[in-house]
Amino acid sequence: MGHSHDHSGHHHDHAPKLDHLNTAFFVGIVLNLAFVVIEAIVGLAQNSLSLLTDAGHNLSDVASLALALLAFKLSKMRASNTYTYGYRRSTIVVSLLNAVILVAAVGIIAYEAILRIGHPEPISGITVAWVAFAGIAVNGVTAWLFIKDKEKDLNVKGAYMHMAVDALVSLGVVVSGIIIYFTKWYWIDSAVSLIIVVAIIAGTWQLLMDSIRLEFDGVPKQMDVENIKQELLKAEGVKDVHHLHVWALSTTENALTAHLVLDAGSMSNFNNIKKDLRHRLEHLEIQHSTFEPELSEDHCTQTVCTLDTPSEQHDHDH
Repeated sequence: MGHSHDHSGHHHDHAPKLDHLNTAFFVGIVLNLAFVVIEAIVGLAQNSLSLLTDAGHNLSDVASLALALLAFKLSKMRASNTYTYGYRRSTIVVSLLNAVILVAAVGIIAYEAILRIGHPEPISGITVAWVAFAGIAVNGVTAWLFIKDKEKDLNVKGAYMHMAVDALVSLGVVVSGIIIYFTKWYWIDSAVSLIIVVAIIAGTWQLLMDSIRLEFDGVPKQMDVENIKQELLKAEGVKDVHHLHVWALSTTENALTAHLVLDAGSMSNFNNIKKDLRHRLEHLEIQHSTFEPELSEDHCTQTVCTLDTPSEQHDHDH
């Protein structure tokens, strides 16, 4: 066929700058780790299963924050001959892992609550309420650190969800502690936990689905392949677009590869066509693009086209 493959990687750095999040993750880890220790000590002293369960849940959040911070560090590492994309994808792996941890932690809370509802143990409602109130402050402050960046990166959204969920759990524990203090209805503790579990699952499900989509090289949720194709067809000289692939390199960067069918007069102007297309794609949040030109009269047959598999398409970039 004699196609001239364009392998020039597009390196304009239009991904959101999230370097300030290093501090947010570090502060969040320190605050939550300190609270886990306090909550566990008081939970053991008061024989409060709800506080111990919450401490375990908070510990899973510390692990999640540490993983997210590690992913950010890895995503900054340079590409090598072995890892030609660098370690950007670690952010996607971690966002999925964090969503799974969150769902697992919720499962443990639900299991404990169901066990306790039939066998409630006497606890000091007021002590539980005060410790949980401190938890609202710790988790609230940590969630606030991530709130303005949560829509820019799935990892940050995961961290925010973990913290917001924990603040909600702590609020439930405060309410149950106050009710227990006045009524001695110890089963309230478990009932509130189960209500919180339902709320958490409802809020976390989309995060899990988004993470799975990116892990399997799905088109990022906010993008529409047909819209992207129509935008490419607007470029002068582009007659058709096929073998269009869009996927996420990381939780902040997206890539595209496509075969462009050009008329004969446009082949010599291919560099300008590329510049125009890349500018258009930047506005669609696609930072890395690779194009393969084809003459309209030399349109590849289905047999030849299918030899270019999606995994080979990935190799075209950079």
